[in-house]
Amino acid sequence: MTDTIKDISSELPATKTSVRWGQDRRLAFIDFRLRWDGRINRSDLTDFFCISTPQASLDIARYTALAPQNLAYDRSSRAYQITDNFFPLSAESQSQRYLNELLASTTGILEQGASFIGWQPSVDSVPQPGRVVESNTLAALLKAIREGVGLKLDYQSMSRPEPTTRTISPHALAYDGFRWHVRAFCHSRNEFRDFVLGRILAVREVESAGKPATEDVEWNTILTLVIAPHPGLSEGKRRAIELDYGMQNGVIELKCRQALLFYTLRRLGLNTQETQSPEAQQIVLKNQAELAFLYSGISTV
Repeated sequence: MTDTIKDISSELPATKTSVRWGQDRRLAFIDFRLRWDGRINRSDLTDFFCISTPQASLDIARYTALAPQNLAYDRSSRAYQITDNFFPLSAESQSQRYLNELLASTTGILEQGASFIGWQPSVDSVPQPGRVVESNTLAALLKAIREGVGLKLDYQSMSRPEPTTRTISPHALAYDGFRWHVRAFCHSRNEFRDFVLGRILAVREVESAGKPATEDVEWNTILTLVIAPHPGLSEGKRRAIELDYGMQNGVIELKCRQALLFYTLRRLGLNTQETQSPEAQQIVLKNQAELAFLYSGISTV
């Protein structure tokens, strides 16, 4: 089987309801279930989309017309089974989409019935401490970003023992792999900084906006990180790392905003100058010298 995708959206008529519940969505569902469950029947469609049995039959017939090599009816199971010649028609059938939905379902981010996944294997993930963000705080931040205004708020920083009142002009949200931040212009520091959402204790009132997002140079600057296996690893171990990271010709290039450089390097384990064994470090930043002058330019509180 191949991960090459044929986009079927252009072959279907566009309607206002097609994005979520139209036939193109149901065809993507058929493709997904065939790919990852290995089978599909009419009840899968009627249960998930709450459609009639005749409509489910029409959907399977339409899919069969588009990809007759993908499925074959098995009388004993009364279901359509995947064939050895399966060729995915939908981008939603890619492996990364499946694994993301599997993780989201396992952690409770995605509720039951919201994912295309039917049968799923036993799965678990590394636990992380909960990061509680007050709904009213998030709503106020989103409103401020949407309307381009500032906010006065109470914030607990790492540098001071007591909360302080800050006025910020937020313009974006960012996730560092562990917690959420809001990227904002800090009126008192007169610079763009990152504020951890969980440290915002209260939003007090709306203020006039500070500098616009267009002036946030660190946010708008996109860097290229060139990642390679640690040169001290054996050939076999380097090859394993190349496969782990999906490297081509021994490297992979990651695009990263300058404002998120510190978090990206920390998550990759590349933020320390301490000497570690090749087996512990595993990867290196090949263009470290090129990016070194930016390390101290990350403003966080």
